[in-house]
Amino acid sequence: MSDQTRYLIYLIEHYALREGITGTEAFTLLEDHGLLPYVHNMYYTYHTERVENAIADIKGRLV
Repeated sequence: MSDQTRYLIYLIEHYALREGITGTEAFTLLEDHGLLPYVHNMYYTYHTERVENAIADIKGRLV
């Protein structure tokens, strides 16, 4: 498994905890909005910042 995929899973789980939903629900939400490839490709930016910044970016794209 690549570092990008591991970090994607980490962000999905972190997002789920912050939102009070399950990991599966968070995954489905990102999938339904077409954000999984985006978040996966943002690895090089996201992993150098605070996780809260990544979560804020993801939440902003779900609107």
